[in-house]
Amino acid sequence: MQLLNFVTLSLAAVALAAPASVPPSVALTARQDRGSYTVSGLGNRKRAILNAGGNTLDLAIAMLEDERMLTNYPYGDRKTGDAANFGVFKQNWGMLRVCGSRAGFQGQRADQWNNGAKLNSDIYADVASRWDCQNYYGYDRWFAGHRNGATGLSNPNTADINNYKSAVQWIESQIRSNTRYSTDDTRFWVYVPAI
Repeated sequence: MQLLNFVTLSLAAVALAAPASVPPSVALTARQDRGSYTVSGLGNRKRAILNAGGNTLDLAIAMLEDERMLTNYPYGDRKTGDAANFGVFKQNWGMLRVCGSRAGFQGQRADQWNNGAKLNSDIYADVASRWDCQNYYGYDRWFAGHRNGATGLSNPNTADINNYKSAVQWIESQIRSNTRYSTDDTRFWVYVPAI
């Protein structure tokens, strides 16, 4: 009887551990971790974004994209052309050249992607471009294109895009839970696989 119980428990443990039968979206969600910690000086970056016209959504996006909410990541986020990312939000050139009107990007070509570097040093242009593009595409399509470029814009409801959007929404909800989180050194994070 003890051997039978051991075999039954062992099979149950294998069934729980086996990811093959778990849909990709559930598996991804199950692996996500989240939390918070203090990053010295982060409050200054939060205030800079807010002073440039940003809000708690902007803080959440920047907080997810970079630990210090800075632009000192590899140039273009190691990408070129329409896939190149710039600014604290890591906005892609493919979207910026369609909707970044206030920063002067709208109507530019794919091969002018280096112009997006303006966002790395101009927080006002960065925030304005994010809002210009969200207003152009709408909330959900903005997230889709931001996460996965042209592919995301044409297929905006993938599990990966929804997980990214949910991560930002969770971070924003934490920031909004106490007014001090908009200006202090607390960083909220969610693990989202890089693409």
